[in-house]
Amino acid sequence: MTPFIYLASQSPRRSQLLAQLGVEHRLLLPDASEDSEALEVVLPGEAPLDYVQRVTALKLQAALVRLKRLQWPVAPVLCADTTVALGRTILGKPQDAAHADQMLKQLAGRSHRVMTAIALGEGARIVRECSVSRVRFAPLSDAERAAYVASGEPMGKAGAYAVQGLAAAFIERIEGSYSGIMGLPLFETAQALRALDCLE
Repeated sequence: MTPFIYLASQSPRRSQLLAQLGVEHRLLLPDASEDSEALEVVLPGEAPLDYVQRVTALKLQAALVRLKRLQWPVAPVLCADTTVALGRTILGKPQDAAHADQMLKQLAGRSHRVMTAIALGEGARIVRECSVSRVRFAPLSDAERAAYVASGEPMGKAGAYAVQGLAAAFIERIEGSYSGIMGLPLFETAQALRALDCLE
């Protein structure tokens, strides 16, 4: 029998990465009645690693409730969340072009962490994993930042950049999981899938 899971993520990159593992999946997305952005509010003094793991757990809870409400066939549900952190400062998705430029200015010439947590659940069985990578940006000129922001790529991306896009030209070094920085760490995801018998 071909393994089948639900992916509760609107990210096309996560869907592409999951397909690399040969796992059939169907999207299980929130509808208008769900306030998914409310799940991503940072608590006062919350450390980035605690934040990304807590948000991923909340996303899984919401997705399991959604699956039950829709009365779709039961299958494991996969959720993920990616957070970019500079020290203890969480850099979320930019609100506008000026905010994106500000984030890129903070990242330029420095190293930061990219954390992607995953949670895979079916009934009472839940498997959680987390990938932490380091990314170092080269110094960026005002013109380089402005051109990148004008491309539109930073919008909707944690830390205002996509490692697999134009921003690759700014990245001096990566330590960790490239797929994790993209949004779905394949090694950790495969481990979770094997734990729930979704992957050989």
